[in-house]
Amino acid sequence: MRTCARSSASALARLAVLVVVLLSGACRFLPYHFNGGGLPEHIKTMAVLPFENETPAPELQRELNEELRKNLASRLGLREATEDKAHAVVRGTIVRYEIDVPEAFSSNPNQALSARRRLQIVVDVEIVDQTTGKTIWTKKGLSAFGAYAENAEAQGRKAAIEKIVTEVIEGAQSQW
Repeated sequence: MRTCARSSASALARLAVLVVVLLSGACRFLPYHFNGGGLPEHIKTMAVLPFENETPAPELQRELNEELRKNLASRLGLREATEDKAHAVVRGTIVRYEIDVPEAFSSNPNQALSARRRLQIVVDVEIVDQTTGKTIWTKKGLSAFGAYAENAEAQGRKAAIEKIVTEVIEGAQSQW
């Protein structure tokens, strides 16, 4: 009786292994695949247009545009193109830039802790499929904070811009 139970268990284990092997091999033949980070399959190129800047910080437009251009195409698996040749365009408006919001400080003047501050950048952004004219992804009021040490605003701005770029990429990838 025990021999029969062992052979049944052994046969069941072999069958389970066979099923796993067959299923894992079949995954290569499924038609589903990722292309262009979840964007429509025909989108192979992208243009990042300079965002309109409604803030008093002129450097913000250039820094945001450079970071978007540097990261969007490569992280979404696309090629960069000019606006008239791109399958998709990214455009937007920098709505708000607030700096010097206190985050942390020391009330003890003998303590060697410098003040920490943070800034906030708010943008409206959209990705448009130029082939169909449809908006692929849009986000109004996309907000990011960046913390920085006193007198190091550029570091906080860079951190906030990186967060915005990540949000735009994740938004584009979520379209599948």
